[in-house]
Amino acid sequence: MPDRTAARSRQAPVADSPDRIRNVALVGCTGTGKTTLAESLAAATGAVGRAGRVAEGTTVSDYEEIEQRHQRSVQLTVLALEWKGIKINLIDTPGHPDFDAEVRAGLHAADAAIFVVSSTDPISAATRALWRECDEEKIPRAIVVNKLDIARRSYDDVLSECHDAFGLGPDTLRALFYPVYDGDRPVGSMGLLTGRRYGEPGPSPVSEDVREALVEAISGQDDTLMERFIAGEQLDTASLEEGLTREFLSCALHPAVPATEYGVGAVELLELITTGFPDPTRRSRGAPACDPDADLVAQVVRVAGDSYVGRISLVRVYAGTLRPDSTLALTGGDRDSRDRIPSLSSPFGKQQRPVGEAVAGDLVSVGKLATAQPGDVLHEPDRPAHLDMWPTPTPLLPVAIEAHTRTDDDKLSQALSRLAAEDPGVRVEHNPDTNQIVLWCTGEAHAELVLDRLRTRHGVQVDPVEFAVALRETFATPAPGHGRLVKQSGGHGQYAVVDVEVEPLPMGSGVVFAERVVGGAVPRQFIPSVEKGVYAQAEKGVASAGCPLVDVQVTLVDGKAHSVDSSDAAFQTAAGLALRDAAAHSTVRILEPVAAVRVIVPEEFLGAVLGDLSARRGRVLGTESPEPGTALLRAEVPEIELSRYPVELRAITQGTAEFARMYLRHEPMPDNLAARMTSSSAS
Repeated sequence: MPDRTAARSRQAPVADSPDRIRNVALVGCTGTGKTTLAESLAAATGAVGRAGRVAEGTTVSDYEEIEQRHQRSVQLTVLALEWKGIKINLIDTPGHPDFDAEVRAGLHAADAAIFVVSSTDPISAATRALWRECDEEKIPRAIVVNKLDIARRSYDDVLSECHDAFGLGPDTLRALFYPVYDGDRPVGSMGLLTGRRYGEPGPSPVSEDVREALVEAISGQDDTLMERFIAGEQLDTASLEEGLTREFLSCALHPAVPATEYGVGAVELLELITTGFPDPTRRSRGAPACDPDADLVAQVVRVAGDSYVGRISLVRVYAGTLRPDSTLALTGGDRDSRDRIPSLSSPFGKQQRPVGEAVAGDLVSVGKLATAQPGDVLHEPDRPAHLDMWPTPTPLLPVAIEAHTRTDDDKLSQALSRLAAEDPGVRVEHNPDTNQIVLWCTGEAHAELVLDRLRTRHGVQVDPVEFAVALRETFATPAPGHGRLVKQSGGHGQYAVVDVEVEPLPMGSGVVFAERVVGGAVPRQFIPSVEKGVYAQAEKGVASAGCPLVDVQVTLVDGKAHSVDSSDAAFQTAAGLALRDAAAHSTVRILEPVAAVRVIVPEEFLGAVLGDLSARRGRVLGTESPEPGTALLRAEVPEIELSRYPVELRAITQGTAEFARMYLRHEPMPDNLAARMTSSSAS
C-alpha cells in the first residue's frame, strides 16, 4: 500500500495545555461514512496528502486486513490532528453492533460525540438507542448529515428525521451550516453564525430568518445574550461561539453540519470542533480536575497487540502530566503492579509518532505495559486513584474451538490470555463439563475477528467445533443392578460380585452412596472400593449419550468376594458394571440445562420475540413495562436453544433488544430430542 502521509504528519501535534485539546468520538451505524469523514478531516488538516477510500483499503483508520476485506471498522482508531493550534484527538469508532465495546471505550475517552447519519438511509434503532444512552450520560453531541452528494433525501428532511428519532425539543437541534449547491451537486456550505462561505460559490441557501432562529436558540440560556438579542443588537461572532459552546456542553443544543463523501463539510466541522466543542477542563463525568500540575491519574482505554511492536496501550490522561521513564502504579481489579513508562507516542491510525509528554486531557499510546487491561488506572505509586470502568456488553454467543495442530495447542493458552486482555468483549471459558474451550463473543462478526486475531496477531490457528451444552443423565424409575467380574489368567485372578439398588432422588441431589450389606457378603475393606467405582461410573454416565449421572441413590445390598482374587480394582470395576446393568432395567432420562432469560425490547417487537421464544421451547413467565414503549419479559429456555439466540434476536429486533441469561437448573429433555441426542452420540 502506498504511503499517502504528508511530510508534516511525521511530526505529531503537541498540546502544552488542556485548553488546546479536543477529544471527539465519531459514532453511528455501519455505512454512514464515519471512516471516510475521518479521512476528509485528516486531509483538510494536512495530516495526509490525499484522503483514502474505504473501497480501496487506503484509509488511515481501517488498517487491519480484516477491516479492508469487509470494508468496515472493527476497532476504535485515534487520529491525532491539528487545526489552528488546537490538537484534535479524533476517535473513529466501529458501527457494527458486535463491536459495541469499542464504541463505549471511545465515548468514555472523548469529551463530545459526533453522530454521523446518512442521507441515504433511515436512522437505525441502534443509533437511536445510543443517542439515548449518551443523553443519560450528558455527553455533548453534534450531528453530521453525510453523503449529501448521493442523497435520497434533503438536508432538511434528514434533520427532521433526527428531530423525531432522537426525541429532541423544538430548539434543541439546529443547523450550524447549510449546504450550497451547484444544480444538484453540493459544492460547499455557508456558516449561519459567521455568514462565511466554504467551498465553491453558489446561491445563498437560507434566509435571514433561519439565522435569527439559530441565534435565538444560542442566546436562550444566557440572560445577557438574550437581552442583547431582544434589543436588536448585532451579536458578535465571539459571543455567539461562546454561547454555542455553553449550550452544546449542557446538551441544550445539538449543532448540525452537512457533509459529502468527497470532503464538503470537513473544514466546517473542524471549525465547529475547535470553536464550539468543550476542552477537557469542562469534563465533569467522575474524573479528577484536569490539572497538568496535579498528581498523575490516567486510564487505559484499550490494549492492542502487534506481532512486531508488542502490546500498545491507549491511555487517557485525566490529571497530571505523563512522561517517559517515570515509574507508576497500574491498578485494575485485583491486580496491582509497578510499571516503568518506556516511551510515549501519539496515535495516527497504525502509526505511532513519538512525543515527549502528555498533559492532562490528552490521549497517548504507551508501549510494553505487560499487564495492562482496558479500564486499568495509572497513578503515582503512593497515591491510589480510582476511575469507573465504562459498561461493556456481555458476550453471549458461544464459539467452541480446538487447536488446529499440536504446535497450535502448545501456544493456545498464552494466546487466549493475551486476547482476553486486549478485548473486553470476549470471555474465554474452559468448560470442565464438556471439555471444550469456548470463546464467548458479542456476535458473528466479533467471533470472526477473534479467530482472525488469534491467527494473525498471536500465530495460533484454531478450528471452530460444534458447541456442546452440559447434559446429564438420571434414572426415571428404581432398578436393581448386578455386576460380576471373574477373570483368571495366571497368577492372581480378579473376582468381585456387586449387587446394587438404584432409585431416583430430587433434582439437585447429586449421587448418594449407601450400603445395606449383611453377613459380610462384601468384606468391609472393599465397601469404599464399591463406592469409588460407583462415583467413577456415574461421572462417565450409564447411557450411550455418555453424560454424567446425577440425582440418584445407589445402595450396595449384596455381593461376593474371593479370599485370594478379590481386590480394590476388582470391586471398583464390578460396581461400575452393576450401575450399568441397573440402567438397562430402568428408563434413563437425559437432562438438559435450562437458563433464566431476560429480554428488554421495544413493544413493537414484543410479539415477534414471544413467538420466537415459543419456537425455542421457552416458557414465558411474564412481561412487564419498565418504561413507556418498552417491554421486559422473563422466560425459561433450554440452553441448547440459545446458542445462536443473540444473533437471531438482533435480527428480529433490529438490534434494539437487551438480552441476559443465567443457568437455572437441569430438567428432562423431551423424549424425541433425547433419542436424537443419544443416537448422535452413539454414532
